[in-house]
Amino acid sequence: MRRLGIRIVLAVLANAIALLLAAALLDGVKVDASGFGFAVAVFTIASVLITPIATWIVIRRARALIGVIALVNTFVVLVITDLLSDGFSIEGALDWILAVVIVWIVNVAYALASGPITRRALGRPAA
Repeated sequence: MRRLGIRIVLAVLANAIALLLAAALLDGVKVDASGFGFAVAVFTIASVLITPIATWIVIRRARALIGVIALVNTFVVLVITDLLSDGFSIEGALDWILAVVIVWIVNVAYALASGPITRRALGRPAA
C-alpha cells in the first residue's frame, strides 16, 4: 500500500512538472494558478484511466506502435485536461504538438526513474 502511495505522489509530481514545463516553454500553453491543482488531478486521473487501456490494445495488436500510441495517449489526456479544467489551456496547433512532445518526454523520464525512486523511498536496494 505504501508503494502505491509513493507511486501516486510521484505521478502527480511528474504530471505537474510536465504541465508547468510545457507552459514555461510555449506561449500558447497557459496555466492558471487557482485551477492548476484541479488541472493536474484531471490530467493524472485521465492518464491513469486511458493509458492502461491503450497499452493493452497496442500490446495485443501492434507492439511496434507503442511509442506512437503513447504520444496519441498524451494528446488525448491533454485534450481532456484542457476541456475539463479552467486551470490549463493550449492554443495553436504548433503549441499542441510541442506540448504533447514535452509532456510525453517528462512522462518517459518519470517512467524510467519511478522504480528506483520508489525502491529507495521504501528502503529497498536498487535492482
